Amino acid sequence: MPKVSERGTLMPASPIRRLAPLASEAKERGINVFYLNIGQPDLPTPPEGLEALRRIDRTVLEYSPSDGLLSLRCKLKEYYHRFNIDVDVDDIIVTAGGSEAVLFAFLACLDPGDEIIVPEPAYANYMAFAISAGAKIITVPSTIDDGFSLPPVEKFEELITPRTKGILICNPNNPTGYLYTMKEMLQIRDLVKKYDLFLFSDEVYREFCYTGAPYISAFHLPGVEEQVVLIDSVSKRYNECGIRIGALITKHPELKKNIMKFCQARLSPPLLGQIVAEASIDTSPGYMLETYNEYVERRKFLIDQLNKIPGCYTPIPMGAFYTVVKLPVDDADRFCEWCLRDFNLNGDTIFMAPASGFYTSSGMGHDEVRMAYVLKKEDLARAMKVLAAALQAYPGRTI
Repeated sequence: MPKVSERGTLMPASPIRRLAPLASEAKERGINVFYLNIGQPDLPTPPEGLEALRRIDRTVLEYSPSDGLLSLRCKLKEYYHRFNIDVDVDDIIVTAGGSEAVLFAFLACLDPGDEIIVPEPAYANYMAFAISAGAKIITVPSTIDDGFSLPPVEKFEELITPRTKGILICNPNNPTGYLYTMKEMLQIRDLVKKYDLFLFSDEVYREFCYTGAPYISAFHLPGVEEQVVLIDSVSKRYNECGIRIGALITKHPELKKNIMKFCQARLSPPLLGQIVAEASIDTSPGYMLETYNEYVERRKFLIDQLNKIPGCYTPIPMGAFYTVVKLPVDDADRFCEWCLRDFNLNGDTIFMAPASGFYTSSGMGHDEVRMAYVLKKEDLARAMKVLAAALQAYPGRTI
């Protein structure tokens, strides 16, 4: 039998989707599963986007330009300007979701053996895409006890080697919901400037910041404009994950040429998705406000309920729609599997993402899970009752 690639063997399984077969089996047994494992909002897609899909009158569904429809890139430029992100149309490259933007950024910036420094816990697919590019993620641990604030900048500097090519941040953060301060962003800016590094900045959740502090983009940081590689997606802000439209934004001239080669190799981003995304940018401020307010309510409800359960703790997330929760269990991976395979409360069970998959440091996250508050409050309330009962019944409970 032919041997498979080492790259594929090293590729980590998704902590978000790895347990999906157990959830499917639970549903087949008639169990209702509350999906808190994945950032799939239950809110409606903007009517403008859905109407654009219904009204498509093309007789041929053709390839689009490799960097995306010009009309969409013009709309995105206007959108970014609302956030004081000063970019031109030619700085914007449309991708098949934010995931392809990360992958193309790594492929275009990094050679095999190069290193990227990332605060952890971190979105698990960063590790997967780094492996795809032959690069290595070097992590700087943050902790739940410190609210997942940025580790001291000295910790980053200690890890910089001749192979270091960049620092990657996610702001607001997935999986923790942490929102970086201006002081922290400037410290990162100073490092990438001092060592001539790329600053990869995943800003998919910019619409969901819950503090009085302003949203800070990497493009707001003076002096490193051509070192910034911004990652974006319409999936979360417009509740349209399935159209697979994202964007990569850079002012680095040579990098744009590199990225376009990968874009041309995959031909074009999804045509129908671009049509929906372009129309969605024109959705009303009322739609965006209603979505934002819904997440504010869900966040407050979920955090309050979690911290009432004996032995549970989560800091208050300041952005995105995720939180990492410390549980009184011996092994969160086993607990999540047990909930899906062996436990239900009146026909209900809960699907969570084990946090160990968001760390690379050994032993970290073993008693933590990530939850996405993407369900209505009534469902969150039932899910929290399931969690409380499951923790009481779980054989590996630690308190």
